[in-house]
Amino acid sequence: MSGTRHRTYYLLGSLIQFHAFPDETGGGCGIVEILTAPGTGAPPHKHPGEDENFFVLDGQFEFDLDGKKLDVGAGDFVKIPDGRVHAFKCVGDKPGRLLNVTSPGTMHEVFFTKAGDPVPEGTVEFPAADGPPDLDRIMTIADRIGLTILRPEGSAQ
Repeated sequence: MSGTRHRTYYLLGSLIQFHAFPDETGGGCGIVEILTAPGTGAPPHKHPGEDENFFVLDGQFEFDLDGKKLDVGAGDFVKIPDGRVHAFKCVGDKPGRLLNVTSPGTMHEVFFTKAGDPVPEGTVEFPAADGPPDLDRIMTIADRIGLTILRPEGSAQ
């Protein structure tokens, strides 16, 4: 494990801590822990070329997989096959924690580290918001790496 590489980021209401970058697993996967504030999560998106797996460590989440709602809690596992549209939201009244494994993980590494804001290692409190997230910047980064974030119907393109 590299001691000099930054490992914790804040993005869209979640703290994302890398436990293993893809190059640390021989290119097989990336492993992150996601602490998500109530009412927040990942918007509908898809990423061809990467499988994604979630294990719920704590809290309650609602996942959407191709329009099908899945209510999950601690101990549940959710598999997102390569390229499928999905989203999740923490629906409990306290933060939820997910263990997230992506394969091969390189797309997620780039997205989390470029779109996220670095926070001090060991951060467990959500940073105070200084305004809404820069969605145009986040969308540009996603588009550049082939990750498609679906805009809500009726929003500006």
